[in-house]
Amino acid sequence: MFKQVQNNKFEAADFSTELDRFEAKYIIPRQLVGPIRDFIQPYCVMDGNCAAAGGSYYITTLQMDSPSLSLHYAKEREASHRFKLRVRTYGNPPGEAPVFLEIKRKFYERVLKSRACIPFSEWKPGVLDKNVGELGLKSVKEREAFCEFVRLSNEINAEPLVYIRYSREAYTGRFDHYARVTFDSKLCYQPVYNMYNWGRGGRFISMDSGLVHHRKDSALVLEIKCTEHVPRWMIELVQQFDLIRSGNCKYSMAIWMENLLIGQGDAPFADEFMYN
Repeated sequence: MFKQVQNNKFEAADFSTELDRFEAKYIIPRQLVGPIRDFIQPYCVMDGNCAAAGGSYYITTLQMDSPSLSLHYAKEREASHRFKLRVRTYGNPPGEAPVFLEIKRKFYERVLKSRACIPFSEWKPGVLDKNVGELGLKSVKEREAFCEFVRLSNEINAEPLVYIRYSREAYTGRFDHYARVTFDSKLCYQPVYNMYNWGRGGRFISMDSGLVHHRKDSALVLEIKCTEHVPRWMIELVQQFDLIRSGNCKYSMAIWMENLLIGQGDAPFADEFMYN
């Protein structure tokens, strides 16, 4: 991740370059955010980066896929083994936090994420052709993650598809080895015309819409994440608020939205919005 230091700058902080975890997502009405905050208060503290940024921070993610959108359709078809290729940075506007090249794999219910961290200034044309020794990667795992990102990109002939941007309010467990609760809002996307400019000069299109989630109201995305051992308080959180787990892939949402806007391809619930 990153941390805020003097002059409102961000620098790389300690983070796991390889993380094996379980995660669950829920679409919740905005009026539940306050009660859920109150419920988790004995078990969680606000993430340090989130607190330093004033209570929330922006994430901008470049999603890459094959020309046939094979990664998107693997999610659509709920393939038991699948992965995503994404490049992520933090802040609004981007430019102060480092850039993370990430592979997010899904094996049934388990999520394995590996990533390499490079300075923001290194994300420019030719970066994926560089030797790992030129990027100042800090560990063997980071170098392996970078090489694997490049290998998979070449294997599927990956190209940049969309930028995803949203605001995240994040909490970490007080007593657990790894436990996180996050609220994501202000979701938007932009088709990519320049994979190195993070959407500057373009127009982001809102995905904070009931249409996307098949709801009447504009909702938030709640995520809970932990290792194989699920804290008891997380189970009670789900039970207390009658939360219903819902798949929510921000990248696929952007593809669906773009299809709806340009009248091309399929989108979920399309038949629900046909009127006689």
